[in-house]
Parts: sequence; C-alpha cells; structure tokens
Amino acid sequence: MRKVIVIAIMSLDGYVAGPGGDVMVLPMDHAFDEYNLECMHTAGTTLLGRVSYEGFKGFWPTVDGNPAFGPVQQEFSRLDNQVAKVVVSDTLTTDRTAPWTDTTTIVRRAAAHQAVAELKQGAESEGAIVVWGSRTLWTDLLAAGLVDELHLMVGPVVLGDGVAAFEGGKAPAMSLIDARTWEGSDNVLLRYAVAAN
Repeated sequence: MRKVIVIAIMSLDGYVAGPGGDVMVLPMDHAFDEYNLECMHTAGTTLLGRVSYEGFKGFWPTVDGNPAFGPVQQEFSRLDNQVAKVVVSDTLTTDRTAPWTDTTTIVRRAAAHQAVAELKQGAESEGAIVVWGSRTLWTDLLAAGLVDELHLMVGPVVLGDGVAAFEGGKAPAMSLIDARTWEGSDNVLLRYAVAAN
C-alpha cells in the first residue's frame, strides 16, 4: 500500500499562506528546500491541485541548469520534471500541461477520491504519493480519510490572517512520528501519522 503524504509549510499561528494567498511570506529557507528534495527522492507520484500545478509548472522546469539556483533546487527541478503527476481539476486541459504533458494525468474533482484510493493500492516500492501546496485538495483528502501522513514545517512567523491550514480548526486525530530541526534554520519539521477513519 502506498502512502499519501502531505508536505506543507505554515506559520506559527497556523496559516499556509498570507492574505491574498501569498506564500512568499513563509520562511522557505534551506531546511525547506532540503526536506522537499529528500521527499522527492521517495516520491513515485506528485498529487496537485490545478493552482499549485500551474504555479510549479511555470517555475520548476526553468530551474535545472540555471546558475541562479543552488544544487538542491536544481536537483529537485530535475526530479520534478520526471516524476508522474496527477492533477485534480475540472478546468485544466492537456493542451495546457506542457512541458509536463508526458508526465501529467488530469483527474476531475468528482473522481478524485476514487483515483487517489486506486493510487494508494499500489506497492510501496512504487514510491509515496506526495502532495505539495494544494491546500484545498489535501484538506478534502484529509477529511475523506485518504491522507496517511502530514509533514508540517512550522516557521517562526505570525501572520494573523491568510489561508488557514485547517478550516474551522478541524483536523483528524494524529500521532507524532518525529520532529526535526536543521542547523542554521529556525523552522521545525513535525511529522504526523493520521489516524485511520
């Protein structure tokens, strides 16, 4: 059985984006980049909502080989360009997936739960199903009992407003797997296993 793992960065007061959906207010430092790369090495599939997919598609293909970016980001870019991607969207069409057309499968929202359940039926050796960004998608999958782990990187910023990680303060029961820190970073990674529904 494959796991669905959500990776998110959030503020101390529980926001995954600031006002207007601004994610750049979050402390995406070297620890964030290094952990994302670590997770990409274990990913067999990335699972994204349309907004995150289009944002990533506009950025990550340009990073590999670009000297403005460090080796961690360049390696993430190489792997991201190759990994299988499943995008949940009612509006995205294949003609808007280049340069990732060959690695992208589009699933309509009504079919998303079934599609994710089927992806999970694969062997562990096929790699994890990793969700980056895509808060609307992962909170829906979490409520449906389809998320196995939440990996939350908490940064020392207080936003006071924005996009809350958990609407209405609702979240399933979770148990801590571990907590990690990185030298030179004030971010803390908290990895949780989500209790089965």
